[in-house]
Amino acid sequence: MPVKTILVVDDSPTERHVLSELLTSNGYQIITAENGEEGVEKAKKELPDLILMDVVMPGLNGYQATRTLTRDETTKHIPIIVCTSKGQETDRIWGLRQGALDYIVKPVDADDLLSKIAAL
Repeated sequence: MPVKTILVVDDSPTERHVLSELLTSNGYQIITAENGEEGVEKAKKELPDLILMDVVMPGLNGYQATRTLTRDETTKHIPIIVCTSKGQETDRIWGLRQGALDYIVKPVDADDLLSKIAAL
């Protein structure tokens, strides 16, 4: 199933803007959320084709939100790519253990991200 709609969950307005511009200019429809709680809520309501999840956010962090979504019947089919500044191998392993399909470290390499999305 080709990815059309992507939910970008990030507490940084700059990151949301940069990712939204990149993805919109490549033909994707974008939904944004400013934190983990809003991300979970919008994922359940909108059922996007993919979620890009930041980790370090106030309240529900990206690991917790990913775990919540991958264990919920309505959202467990949605692939999640963790997109974070946390670049340690242990962070990557933990993100994947929460149910994320992939893990990208910021700053995001546009070609890398687009090829990962195209491969879904």
